[in-house]
Amino acid sequence: MTLGSTSQIAAPDRSTGAGPYARLVLRDAMIIDGTGAAPYGPAEILIEGDRITGIWEPNGASSLTERPSTDGAEVMDLDGAYVMPGLIDSHAHIGKPDQAPNADYVFKLWLGHGVTTIRELGAFNGLDWTVNEARRAEANEIAAPRLHIYPALRSGTLDGPTPVTADEATAWVNEVADRGANGVKFFGTSPSVFGAAVEAARARGLRTACHHDQRRAAQVNALTSARWGLNSIEHWYGIPEAMFRDRTLQHVPTDYNHNSEPQRFSQGAHLWLQTAERGSDAWQETLGELLELGTALSPTFNIYIGSRDAARVRTSEWHPDYTSPTLWEFFQPSADKHGSYMGDWTSEDEIAWRHAYVKWMSFVNDYKNLGGLVTAGSDSGFIYKVFGFGLIEELELLLEAGFHPLEVVRAATLNSAQLLGIDGELGSVEPGKIADLLIVKDNPLSNFKVLYGHGHLRAEESGLNRVGGVDYTLRSGIVYDARKLREDVKAMVAEEKSAQN
Repeated sequence: MTLGSTSQIAAPDRSTGAGPYARLVLRDAMIIDGTGAAPYGPAEILIEGDRITGIWEPNGASSLTERPSTDGAEVMDLDGAYVMPGLIDSHAHIGKPDQAPNADYVFKLWLGHGVTTIRELGAFNGLDWTVNEARRAEANEIAAPRLHIYPALRSGTLDGPTPVTADEATAWVNEVADRGANGVKFFGTSPSVFGAAVEAARARGLRTACHHDQRRAAQVNALTSARWGLNSIEHWYGIPEAMFRDRTLQHVPTDYNHNSEPQRFSQGAHLWLQTAERGSDAWQETLGELLELGTALSPTFNIYIGSRDAARVRTSEWHPDYTSPTLWEFFQPSADKHGSYMGDWTSEDEIAWRHAYVKWMSFVNDYKNLGGLVTAGSDSGFIYKVFGFGLIEELELLLEAGFHPLEVVRAATLNSAQLLGIDGELGSVEPGKIADLLIVKDNPLSNFKVLYGHGHLRAEESGLNRVGGVDYTLRSGIVYDARKLREDVKAMVAEEKSAQN
């Protein structure tokens, strides 16, 4: 299990961001605290070092007995701007060298969109490399979100072949735990190996997530792994299979080849169309058992959105300025690259996926309404989805699924923190918590588009203007100018394009 030679270029030492300050006062803020509570303000937030130590409201219940003194303090007058917890991306990848020019590109896109923590599912640049970047991020040596690392138990990674026995699985889990992993990501492996690895992870205090490989879903569906104690179901794989009552496996065409990316993604929609109907006994039983088991859903709606509208994702407004040539090349249809399947994507493919989204979103919304934990994850770096932008689109799609805007924010902050086991420290704007914050002038609850890095097009008296974009991101009390971070990314993209000409 040695560090491979194909790891990403590490981020440079940090040269941006101010603080943390002994005392930092955020004045005249509207607070969306991430708990689901309604916004409130004006308020003042006192930050000392990397912690929120108090919130003062002139017309409300304050944790401080008096307005924070500005003597010896750094003061940011927000003029009514909105402050919310830093976003936590529950399904993220740093991107391998064929997906991004370097880690700095990815990290600055995340911070530039207010993303302060990510759950890195796979560690596909190698566990040792990823753990080292996480250490540097935690020490504020680099401008990056904090990284929670879940290496993948599968072949084809830089951390060894897939264990084939329960004992090998247990040994693998113990080794990655010793090397600094926070959890384990599963795809598809035998039930005995999968079950043993989940048990070993739980014994070591590691959390678990699974993209249920469809080749194994007839043996291990979402309920099977949830009963073993799996913490989260990624995407949607394994859920439709858990609701089958008139069949035992997906009915695919007889000439289907799972190794064909176009066929696999095309048939994914039909899996939802073959499963139980909303409100049926099978539907309700599955929701109820997942709720009882405490399993979280990390749906990543945005990563599949091109399946229902390929032109939309190929022509997204941010591509010219923010999509690096390396990433753009990875997106192009290819039999060799995961998720690059849109070489001959048809109208029927899109229509099937539009119907599938209705059922999938209904299931996730029903689960949320029952009290189930739903988080926000992006899975960017595939299928025309760009780091940072993908998570903002996920917020919009949770809204489409039926979430209230406050529920959307909670999914992307406190819920994701709860899934990672860090909700005592992060995920909400409350005294005692780490100062990971997002500051934006416009109200994101009224329009999540104002969080997109390229801004939102708005007709005003002066004409059509680009408004919005996160203004500042605070990570452990360090204040980053999010606009500058995005300008840095644009410069990287322009330089890479220039080098190719």
